[in-house]
Amino acid sequence: MNKENKSKLEDLLKKVANERDLEVHGLNIQTNQNPIVIEIIIKKTNGDDISLNDCALFNAPASEEIEKSNLLNCSYVLEISSQGVSDELTSERDFKTFKGFPVNVELNQKNSKIKFLNGLLYEKSNDYLAINIKGRIKRIPFDEVLKISLCTLKD
Repeated sequence: MNKENKSKLEDLLKKVANERDLEVHGLNIQTNQNPIVIEIIIKKTNGDDISLNDCALFNAPASEEIEKSNLLNCSYVLEISSQGVSDELTSERDFKTFKGFPVNVELNQKNSKIKFLNGLLYEKSNDYLAINIKGRIKRIPFDEVLKISLCTLKD
């Protein structure tokens, strides 16, 4: 499948998703498989979790639109899934859900000589992130934080 057809297919699937308050988070076409595999990763526009039922309900209209478009002239397998759980914490929901869990905080080296901090997620405010490092609470201004990820706590 060429880039132009892939782009057309992605636009078509985004339209189908948008009509159902969904977003296409990713599209992967495995042309090395026989039949080819079209993997569509969806997420809800309101941030709620994707259920198996959501994937099933998206499957039929997505398949119908692909067939009507005539973009593919071969057999294919359509796989609909969610984005799954990421190790990176980004949303307010993530910070509430994983409070007390071990995190790795990657720091902006311009403002700090330390590149990483490990500890337990303690608190997140608008201005800072607080982690518990061996019983001591460390508050890190958000302008110094590049990335916050779940991890295995290191001694």
